[in-house]
Amino acid sequence: MNTGIKILIIRRSALGDTIHTLPLLSALKKRYPDSCIDWVVDEKASYFLINHPLINKLYILRKKGKSKIDGFKEFFSVIKEIRSERYDIVIDTQQLLKSAVIMGLSGGKRKIALSDGREFSGIFANEIIKSSRRQFDIHYHVVKRNLEIASYLGADTEKAEFVLPEISEISKEKVKNLLSSLDKTKKTVVIAPETTWTNKHWNENCWREVIGELKGKVNIVYTGTNNDKGLSERILKGFDEKSFINLKGRTTLEDMREVFGYADLLVSPDSGTAHIAWAEGKCSVLTLFFATSGERTAPFGDKYRFVQADCKCSPCMKKSCSLNEKNICTKLINSKEILKNINNLLQFE
Repeated sequence: MNTGIKILIIRRSALGDTIHTLPLLSALKKRYPDSCIDWVVDEKASYFLINHPLINKLYILRKKGKSKIDGFKEFFSVIKEIRSERYDIVIDTQQLLKSAVIMGLSGGKRKIALSDGREFSGIFANEIIKSSRRQFDIHYHVVKRNLEIASYLGADTEKAEFVLPEISEISKEKVKNLLSSLDKTKKTVVIAPETTWTNKHWNENCWREVIGELKGKVNIVYTGTNNDKGLSERILKGFDEKSFINLKGRTTLEDMREVFGYADLLVSPDSGTAHIAWAEGKCSVLTLFFATSGERTAPFGDKYRFVQADCKCSPCMKKSCSLNEKNICTKLINSKEILKNINNLLQFE
């Protein structure tokens, strides 16, 4: 049966949250195989949606280098285009004012959101789904929350499925060359210590202890950006450069997806890197959680583990710590616990 319906998903930012919304996209496309599904996103979170095989049209809101006047012009130009499409269903998964306004102005017939939206976002919806949990329930995964929308629309939500765009041949060849020195007789562990929140960063000495124990036993691939304010230099100080492959500042998001095809395990704090590895689905992931909740955003499945700091104020879900002893939670996971999990996931004795 040809459904032919037109669906618009609104999830503007951030990269990790965009990844967490992909299973909703997949479930809706399976439920309505003949539908056209479009998406509104901010430029900084758009990577996994560009050339996506399940998305018909992508509306990218670009902020960089624009004045407020130009920004408003672009915004209303996008709204005009959205209204011309006459969507049957518009879904706001972000539930902030900036996303809800787009839904309100969209002209869509059914404007759907879950309950407990922030910033009075619910007033723009004409269908409110009573969620089984609060929006920021630290014990309920955000992917499962998003899939409640798919379930409401009749989709099968038993499995969270990630569909990603194809990796380019250019990226594949680049990573092949970057990792050409890997010892194929050893397993490969990617170390990715960097995040955008300081209170998500694990103790630097613990990273050093983990790298020291793994050195020589596995291939170590270290990754990060050039914006880490000396974090990598402090962690890697004193280690022989031949004992690991340093990809810091040398890879794009697309390249990292290809890197995970060579890896057996990623070890990372709660970060976009961990979400990318989960979506790619090719290696195990061990994630460390401090200020944020592993139950809410960690990869889930047999190949994935997370360790939550044992601290009465963790997870606080705040970007900055208000305690006198700052970020104490980041010191409460020791390297022995992480090494035990690494050995388990790599099936070492």
